[in-house]
Amino acid sequence: MMYAGKQPRGKNDGSQKAKNRKYVIKRLWDYLTFYKWRLILAIFLTIVANLLSLIGPFLTGRTISAMENGVDFDQVFLYASLMVVFYLISSILNYTLSIAMVRISQSVVYKMRNDVFDKLNKVPVSFFDNNQTGDIISKISYDIDTINTSLATDVISIFTSIITVVISFIMMLIMSPILSLVFLITIPLSFLFTKTLSGIVKKKYRLRNAKLGELNGYAEEMITGQKTVQSYVSESAVLNRFDAINDEASDASYKAGYYSTMVGPTVNFISNLSVTLVGVFGGLLYFRGQIDLGKLTSFTLYSRRFSGPINQMSSILADIQSALAAAERVFGLIDLKEEVADLKDAEAYEDVSGEIVFNQVNFSYDKKNPIIQNLSFKAQHGQVVAIVGPTGAGKTTLVNLLMRFYDVDSGEILADGKNIQTYTRTSLRKAFSMVLQDTWLFTGSIADNIAYGNGDVTRDEIIEAAKRAKIHHFIEALPNGYDTELTDEGLNISKGQKQLLVIARAMLSKTKMLILDEATSNVDTQTEIHIQQAMLHLMENKTTFVIAHRLSTIQNADLILVIKDGNIVEQGKHDDLIQKQGFYQKLYISQFE
Repeated sequence: MMYAGKQPRGKNDGSQKAKNRKYVIKRLWDYLTFYKWRLILAIFLTIVANLLSLIGPFLTGRTISAMENGVDFDQVFLYASLMVVFYLISSILNYTLSIAMVRISQSVVYKMRNDVFDKLNKVPVSFFDNNQTGDIISKISYDIDTINTSLATDVISIFTSIITVVISFIMMLIMSPILSLVFLITIPLSFLFTKTLSGIVKKKYRLRNAKLGELNGYAEEMITGQKTVQSYVSESAVLNRFDAINDEASDASYKAGYYSTMVGPTVNFISNLSVTLVGVFGGLLYFRGQIDLGKLTSFTLYSRRFSGPINQMSSILADIQSALAAAERVFGLIDLKEEVADLKDAEAYEDVSGEIVFNQVNFSYDKKNPIIQNLSFKAQHGQVVAIVGPTGAGKTTLVNLLMRFYDVDSGEILADGKNIQTYTRTSLRKAFSMVLQDTWLFTGSIADNIAYGNGDVTRDEIIEAAKRAKIHHFIEALPNGYDTELTDEGLNISKGQKQLLVIARAMLSKTKMLILDEATSNVDTQTEIHIQQAMLHLMENKTTFVIAHRLSTIQNADLILVIKDGNIVEQGKHDDLIQKQGFYQKLYISQFE
């Protein structure tokens, strides 16, 4: 639904600013520690599995030492057997660890998706007015999947790498402190290079995720409006725009991948350089008798173990940066400001009568462009109030204010004598039934769609509502009747039929107030006559607000509000307004000329 004065779609508000790395890591850690016992088990398995694996190089050195001055078969067999046992246990623990991390990552993203979806149900309507649906879906699906993949693999890799590096370095210091000095050269080189590129890679992945979100948003928008695109023969223009956005997304993805892939080969070169230096200087020490062959072998194996994680850390850097960039976007959703909380002493709106008063109401979506100015009127209980006026006059805005999708800038709206801000939003909105011009149906049976939002209702009540909406015979003619499944947004039925289903849903409601926003706009003239007759029954004893463009449909309204530029320029009954020969008469006559 488009609202006058709203901000352009696709612009992010301040709540979506990217957070710094420490903040994002802390938030992810908070999610991990929510499943702390599973995490503690995973850390324990990581430590034990890696300690058992790191005994291997030491035993290899002992095995070689047992063969250096004649083969001691008992010692060789003992050390070889121990290596097989330790490596086997380590493999089993790593397998168990992989399963545990998958469970943890799935639990985290499950909670994260719930938090995101829960927040989206609490944010103001203005958020959806100002952001593309495709970009929001991209954050819920693609970004959270990116986090899931990283948690399942990268987190355990980081723990493994830390343990391996620390233990390997300690073992190398024990075996040859002099030979360990080689790493005083290579470690700073690896750290400096990795740190420099990590900042660049993070920015590139952040841009890539934003561009992919923009691409998804545009694709979703154009696919939804494909009939309109083809009707106006705008395929070429749409394709050109898609190509431009796609190029930007592809370029951003290429640059992110380009910089991330630079890290691995370079750090790998530095790691191989350290092994080369260990081989050269280790050989010199061996020939000088300062280290035996067994210790040199163990030292060399530990140096490979030491260098491997550093290289591995660089290779997973791209995944980590991508996950951090994705997490920034997801936390941007979770951190969105919710609707202004109800007042502490807000009460439930009960015993609804349906008297509505607008008292000197002023409102604007954008402070620079006022939409409603000093608007006042009173709707008595059971009255039908029609709201008419040119496009952009502020008709739908009145409904938004009445439902508290937006709050007034000044003035007040009274419901049964009390300011609507003193009621809880939930109880206020439950007091209304709505039939909008833009119908909404979900994937499910026709009966479920009619019953939506009306609590537990019987099949007989559903059928009665469908009969009053003049759609019962159509439903009965379907293969499965009321159990017929609707596809996405009801695309297997016509727009008029969708509108009738929504009207049937409203007829099932037992509220005391009703909002009709061009509720018969998608039905033919003959059907509209039947609907109008059904509406008269629906509106009995209900305060009804009717937004209408076809003025022939509201001639019997108790009160007609003529809105122009956010102000009520005329109000009264149809005949009285016609006799005034003012703005309403011009609108009415213009529809028949």
